[in-house]
Amino acid sequence: MCGIVGAIADRDVVPVLIEGLKRLEYRGYDSAGIAVVDAGRVRRVRRTGRVSEMEAAAGAEGFSAQLGVGHTRWATHGGVTELNAHPHVSHGVALVHNGIIENHEQQRARLEALGYVFESQTDTEVIAHLIDLHMKDAGDLLQALQRAVAELEGAYALAVVSHAEPRRIVCARMGCPLLIGLGEGENFVASDVSAIIQATRRVIFLEEGDTAEVTRAGVRIFDQRGARAEREEHLSDVSLASLELGPYRHFMQKEIHEQPRAIGDTIEAVMDEGAFGAALFGAGAEQVLEEVESVQILACGTSYYAGSVARYWIEAIAGLPCSVEIASEYRYRAAVANPKQLVVTISQSGETLDTMEALKYAKALGQERTLSICNVPESAIPRASRLVYYTRAGAEIGVASTKAFTTQLVALFTLAATLAKLRGRLTAAQESEYLDALRHLPGSVQHALNLEPQIVAWADRFAPKHNALFLGRGVHYPIALEGALKLKEISYIHAEAYPAGELKHGPLALVDADMPVVVIAPNDSLLEKVKSNMQEVRARGGELFVFTDQDSNFGESEGVHVIRTPRHVGVLSPIVHTIPVQLLAYHTALARGTDVDKPRNLAKSVTVE
Repeated sequence: MCGIVGAIADRDVVPVLIEGLKRLEYRGYDSAGIAVVDAGRVRRVRRTGRVSEMEAAAGAEGFSAQLGVGHTRWATHGGVTELNAHPHVSHGVALVHNGIIENHEQQRARLEALGYVFESQTDTEVIAHLIDLHMKDAGDLLQALQRAVAELEGAYALAVVSHAEPRRIVCARMGCPLLIGLGEGENFVASDVSAIIQATRRVIFLEEGDTAEVTRAGVRIFDQRGARAEREEHLSDVSLASLELGPYRHFMQKEIHEQPRAIGDTIEAVMDEGAFGAALFGAGAEQVLEEVESVQILACGTSYYAGSVARYWIEAIAGLPCSVEIASEYRYRAAVANPKQLVVTISQSGETLDTMEALKYAKALGQERTLSICNVPESAIPRASRLVYYTRAGAEIGVASTKAFTTQLVALFTLAATLAKLRGRLTAAQESEYLDALRHLPGSVQHALNLEPQIVAWADRFAPKHNALFLGRGVHYPIALEGALKLKEISYIHAEAYPAGELKHGPLALVDADMPVVVIAPNDSLLEKVKSNMQEVRARGGELFVFTDQDSNFGESEGVHVIRTPRHVGVLSPIVHTIPVQLLAYHTALARGTDVDKPRNLAKSVTVE
């Protein structure tokens, strides 16, 4: 959601800015722009639509400079217009901004009273004018930025340049991710390492409240009090290959097919250890986990559905009460705290604002037993958590999450088994069985991927539909939820999911011949119940599309279409049955001609409320 890139060098940085913005396209955006300092003046180009349109305009206008900032905007305050696009400029100060300023209306009124004229509807333009106001007194861009952010309420990541100071970028971070890239005689600013990976892998992650000065010669960082601060340098493990499409049509397709490897990488530590153990979750984990009385999972979107699967595992395997809550709801209610409750936050990016704020709220209530399950090392949520389990899915570019979801499930299953072992509820035989199931999981996922040709045929039947219903029971109900989410995200077909037993309590009224009904029906203890629910659909003329496995004992009939995974994989069945619903959504979207990797109105990393 929105992206920032900035660069200062002794070469033309415009290609660097544009390449960086292209690598940030996956985050979701509706306009793009760059501002450069050239010959003592700020030049700016902005366009709605794709980065390529802005790139063409910059080329036509002969943009070239050694200092500049760029931005991809996902509209919040104000519509999708060129005037609302970033960068915003005030009397030679140009800036880009991720986040939301909550007191922008008061600041706007104040600045208008001082004679400032606004050309946009955004909260960001307030910051540009505020910095210019303080420049008049401070005469220094960094001091002006520091004074300006002290007057802001909300979340922000800022990168600022000025025609008056053509040899530095200044930046600030509060609530939104921002990092500095270190080069040789050149340095960079970005919201995501993917934006600068073509130039450097050496990065410094700014912390909450930091401001910084970035020049060609080096970097100076200041904490929230304005004191000099040292921040650790990291070597990013993001590879250029992971950011390239390769032989695939879309990143989503690539990432679906990367799941056997991603799962294998995520379970590597467990397989190397040959056992479930607290050490998998970090130093001191045994002390944190052994006295846990319950588990609270906080997450949003797809990660919330991963947590919903985990609730079944944690309660059944570890014997611990487990609740799962949408982070944006939890943070605004009067929660009852338990110091011996394990608070688990799940986030692909590690920067999801609602999840981060929910974690802060839980800690403020005295809940210090915190665990983050995340795909991005050194991101904000892991840094704020006592324990961490990294999913090692690799860079996920498609907005609709695929491999991040299945690797989250692997991590959560590992947690359930570890908690069970610490509580004396996991026998040696059960541990061996679970380890064997994990060891064979990548192969089972590959077998599920091999079902793609059959699923393509189903997708052609789904493409003209306007609505769909997904059903599941028990631990597979969250997989039905995830399947419905995927379909609506990228194909724009309205889809809902229900526990199959709820059909007769309302949703059955929707069923007719034009409403395809997808059923997750593996051969588990609830299969016979699911079969009864399927009969309810057929009796109302509904058409069933059933994902099951070779162990189930029913076949196709009129109005009942069946695709089977090779075998039932027991407790890990939800992970394997995720693959078919991902492929169904992908190929349905393909048949409908939608923008698979960049679905309308959505963003990859949700860093605003």
